Amino acid sequence: MNYQEALAYLEGLNIFGIKLGLTRIQRLLELLDVPQERYRTIHVTGTNGKGSVSAMLAGILRRSDIHTGMYSSPHLVSYTERIQVDGQPISEQEFADCLSTIRTYVEQMVAEGDECPTQFEVLTALAFFYFAMRHVEYAVIEVGLGGLLDSTNVITPEVSVITNVTFEHADRCGGTIEGIAHHKAGIIKEGVPVVTAAKGIPLEILRQEAAARNADIFVAGEDFQTDYISCDGRTQKLEFTSALLGVMKVPYELHLLGRHQVENSAVAVMAANLIHNIDERVKEEHIAEALKLVTWPARFERVDYKDQKVIIDGAHNPAGMEALRSSLDLYFPAEQRVLLLGILKDKDIDAMLDILLRPNDTVVVTVPDSERASDPQELAKQVAPHVQHVEAIADNGEALNRALELANQEKLLVMAGSLYLVGGVRQLLLKRKG
Repeated sequence: MNYQEALAYLEGLNIFGIKLGLTRIQRLLELLDVPQERYRTIHVTGTNGKGSVSAMLAGILRRSDIHTGMYSSPHLVSYTERIQVDGQPISEQEFADCLSTIRTYVEQMVAEGDECPTQFEVLTALAFFYFAMRHVEYAVIEVGLGGLLDSTNVITPEVSVITNVTFEHADRCGGTIEGIAHHKAGIIKEGVPVVTAAKGIPLEILRQEAAARNADIFVAGEDFQTDYISCDGRTQKLEFTSALLGVMKVPYELHLLGRHQVENSAVAVMAANLIHNIDERVKEEHIAEALKLVTWPARFERVDYKDQKVIIDGAHNPAGMEALRSSLDLYFPAEQRVLLLGILKDKDIDAMLDILLRPNDTVVVTVPDSERASDPQELAKQVAPHVQHVEAIADNGEALNRALELANQEKLLVMAGSLYLVGGVRQLLLKRKG
């Protein structure tokens, strides 16, 4: 099997859709000789920020000279981005070779009368198998959806991380904020410490689950915090404090921009300190060095083109838009803005637009690379009451050209609305940059 054949096989698995539950993935991993038990793990969930926190933690482990895997989703351009070892994506041929092995066991399951695993379950098994094959020492595993019934929830990690809990995927996670919190809490394991930035009712649910499982829980704003000091437009200066750890105002620099990354980095630093308790290779200086270097594409990422300032952000729900708007107002309060937007039709579009848009904004609407994409003309109608000018251009390349033209190196260009959009337009912009 080559990489193109691997992609075709994965596309074929899409017919099974999203089916929560652990029976299929557990059986598939048994046939693969439980690869996920051959290395230590850190499990990360949350409505927003889990990808950034995963990238920070993987960076900290690597900087500590620990052989590290990371599994994340979704990807921006290629499936290979989802599975990394020591910061390098799996190669296309390795991806195809591993998938070929897993396909054999999938076919065995179907022949035995079992349900066929879903696409995400197969990708998860592939990641676990590849990490074992590469003999990683730790793997940072990002949850795909929810937690309790997510196919990654077959591991017993060293630390469980729950970044935050807001209202998303309610149809699959109980229909209420309480139901969503219960699903996120599902990654809490017996005796495994939990780090979270959750607040309100979700936090109380996480506390209850942690108590039921004899798991210590460490809460942002109570047991630890990070304070924003300053930003030069590319790097944030921050200070971490935890009276619980006996740590007071430890300064560090964070390469990731965004007000929300202040709290995300606090969660990562706290989790890293807990890992230090079981692995002394993780030291304070390694944490600082890693955070100064860490990158996470399309998360309030600055990618300037010539003299044009560009921010690329994958915000795709109201909480993400809150974080994006807050960061724009913090770092670029006086800038006029041109926004290149594409949003999936099953999102709370009105709430997202209410949060993000200002009356003097200019917007170009285009189409994310997804069958769930909202119609650009309909989205433009929803945008129009919020802004001074809006255009709808279906083709992403043409939409990018028009957005650059409207920004004209005088206004800030912001690309947002869906990872299915910003991954592609980010690639187009990088090609222009050469």
